[in-house]
Amino acid sequence: MKALATLMIATSGLVLATAASAAEPKAADALIKANGCTACHTVDKKVVGPAFKEVAAKYRGQKDAEANLIKKVKAGGKGVWGDIPMPPNAQVKDQDIKTIVQWILSLK
Repeated sequence: MKALATLMIATSGLVLATAASAAEPKAADALIKANGCTACHTVDKKVVGPAFKEVAAKYRGQKDAEANLIKKVKAGGKGVWGDIPMPPNAQVKDQDIKTIVQWILSLK
């Protein structure tokens, strides 16, 4: 009986973890749209700024990529992707920026 209870608890945790992972892209997508990121970016095509997949490819494997991109999104910047500056996003909550950046870096 104890083994069955342990198995049920472990299975429940796996189901919840899978559901949470599936929700992350939806949460990031909602944040991207709500904060106007789509005015300059798409997932796979350059618009004004680089495609999110280009960003992911450029920073893949860099251990400090997440922290650097969070700072860049918050403060804005110019020169990495061309002469058109990215405006600062100081009004966006830090946790929301982190969610967006983590999702971008997960793209292949």
